[in-house]
Amino acid sequence: MARELKLGLNTGYWGAGPPAGVEDAIAEAERLGFDSMWTAEAYGSDVLTPLAWWGARTERLRLGTAIVQMSARTPAATAMAAMTMDHLSGGRFILGLGVSGPQVVEGWYGQPFAKPLARTREYIAILRDVFARADRVTAPGPHYPLPYPDGTGLGKPLKSTLHPVRETIPIFLGAEGPKNVALCGELCDGWLALFFSPRNEGFYRDALAEGFARDGARRSFDDFEVCATVPLIVHDDVEAAADMLRPMYALYFGGMGARGANFHHDVAVRLGYEAEAKRCQDLYLEGRKDEAAAALPTRLVEEVALIGPRDKIRHDLEAWRESIVTTMLIAGSPEMLRDAAELVLG
Repeated sequence: MARELKLGLNTGYWGAGPPAGVEDAIAEAERLGFDSMWTAEAYGSDVLTPLAWWGARTERLRLGTAIVQMSARTPAATAMAAMTMDHLSGGRFILGLGVSGPQVVEGWYGQPFAKPLARTREYIAILRDVFARADRVTAPGPHYPLPYPDGTGLGKPLKSTLHPVRETIPIFLGAEGPKNVALCGELCDGWLALFFSPRNEGFYRDALAEGFARDGARRSFDDFEVCATVPLIVHDDVEAAADMLRPMYALYFGGMGARGANFHHDVAVRLGYEAEAKRCQDLYLEGRKDEAAAALPTRLVEEVALIGPRDKIRHDLEAWRESIVTTMLIAGSPEMLRDAAELVLG
């Protein structure tokens, strides 16, 4: 059944410095009726500072992180930041979390990547306890034990001195694999989907349904949000529009992580592009980035993005409206956001 889609502004990663024109894009997104705006972090700019800085100039947009990298902060530090942001925004904050990948977790943060599902479960449990503020927070571990078991012996359970605006700050999870998506359905209020394709939504619907069916699950399909990052480019030439996106997809499908440990690459394989994704990865890891981008077929780009003339995009949008997606996260200039608002919101 087709549904009304919401729009969110994805400000994305910073390069060498702050992205040009982002304040204008945020102002235009709020004026156009976008529902939310989102910031990101990898191993450069952090995710929370820009959200607070830019979010201070907004009045209505929900303010989300896509994503807070769990290994960058202890659960308590993330909970403190989330409660603080929720106060400063008047209850508009969404905490988007994710485990990132082993190269960043172990190489940049110096933390172990092993057992990401178990770590995520523990992390979220502590966040919920801090937000609820029902009692002093303790956790058995083994990944995030509270109090710390092997220290001075002086550590004691504590309760946040800050009273929450909301005891149930929404938590979204960035997830791609089936086990992580199921965990998201069980524990979270929303899913941050990357490289979603309506054609392959049955795979994700089944994973979410598994999570919703678990004892203690918080949500169901009726009240769960799915926010999918969807590049949208209005262009008379479909091939030219695809060429604008191929280098980005080549980076993710071919260059991220390591061979055999690239979760983004696995998404392209699940979509049925195993040979093309492998060739892209081989070329990218050999340093032949332009050839890697050219190896990605236009039909793959069209599955995970909305590109081409307006009438084509309107047609392609119907599959998204009939999918489990509730919000499309769009990036771009004010002009591109106006295109998105016209096509998606009408």
